[in-house]
Amino acid sequence: MGITERDMQALRLIEGDFQREMLEKLARLEAKMDMLAGNGQPGRMTIAETRILVLERNDVRRTVIERLVNAAIAMSVSAAIALQGHWLK
Repeated sequence: MGITERDMQALRLIEGDFQREMLEKLARLEAKMDMLAGNGQPGRMTIAETRILVLERNDVRRTVIERLVNAAIAMSVSAAIALQGHWLK
């Protein structure tokens, strides 16, 4: 039960198809990685990082404004409670 020349050709054909398929997949993966990394241009990751930085700055700014508004509301409520006796007379 030996391996015939026909069997060897079939194995080479299968091996060649496998190699070609793997090279195609590798090329697609490389293209996707280049698109993410930017390949010399701002890629999606750089754009995403920039957007995150802008959102963080806006979040900090909004937090400061919210704290000021909350402080103003708290002061006015406290003043209303403190002066409640004077207003009702």
